[in-house]
Amino acid sequence: MKKLKLTISATQKCRYILILTGLVIATRLSAQVGDYRNEFAIGVNGGMMMSSVGFSPRVPQKQLAGLSGGITLRYTCEKYFKSICAVVAEVNYVQTGWKEDILDVNDNPCFYADDPDHPLYYERKMNYVQIPVMARLGWGRERNGLQGFFQLGPQVGFFLNEKTNTNLVKGYEPTEQRASYITAQDTMAVENKFDYGIAVGAGMEYSHPKLGHFLLEGRYYYGLGNIFGNTKSDYFGKSNFGQIVVKLTYLFDVFKTNNSKIK
Repeated sequence: MKKLKLTISATQKCRYILILTGLVIATRLSAQVGDYRNEFAIGVNGGMMMSSVGFSPRVPQKQLAGLSGGITLRYTCEKYFKSICAVVAEVNYVQTGWKEDILDVNDNPCFYADDPDHPLYYERKMNYVQIPVMARLGWGRERNGLQGFFQLGPQVGFFLNEKTNTNLVKGYEPTEQRASYITAQDTMAVENKFDYGIAVGAGMEYSHPKLGHFLLEGRYYYGLGNIFGNTKSDYFGKSNFGQIVVKLTYLFDVFKTNNSKIK
């Protein structure tokens, strides 16, 4: 009798993480088992995003730089042992997409014969509204001083518009053969305008009792959705986002726990 082997794909693992994160958030909000907190802060965030798209078949790329900014909401519910537990939500406008690395078979930039001074380039800039909801754990000072933090949770995105910047001309061939023959993505419009995935971040926060909270964070987003179709009849089997964000956030307290022992 043959043994049945069960395998779990990377996408399935990420989905399990999303479900687990949701359960953690729900549990923290419904059951207080540590030191009580009831604190709400709101503010703004802004930073730089570096993006690429995980195409299959693979498309050689460089990181595409874009801006990210929006509003941040944070509700702190308890301190469990030394961990400060909170839920963070954001609504952000972001510039994402991909930038192709167009090389010839000798790994040199490609050129057209009549324009040898400008290498071939292609980039697709795409604007989204992104909404991450993350469970947050912090360690350190809450009211006056430094605190390190880690946060993890699901994120959804809504496509707004796109713009292509390129000097590629249909029907023209470069002086040397391109190393990658994958070019279908250059003329394909976004098919799936709803994006979803998982975001994970870590950083430092400085709090001042009168000035508020100042945060510096690095974050990575792994998309579970695809911007193009991925059925057997589609060209790409995968076309998901990978994004690295470095951002600054400022928060001010709307209400705080009335406890003089909180430092």
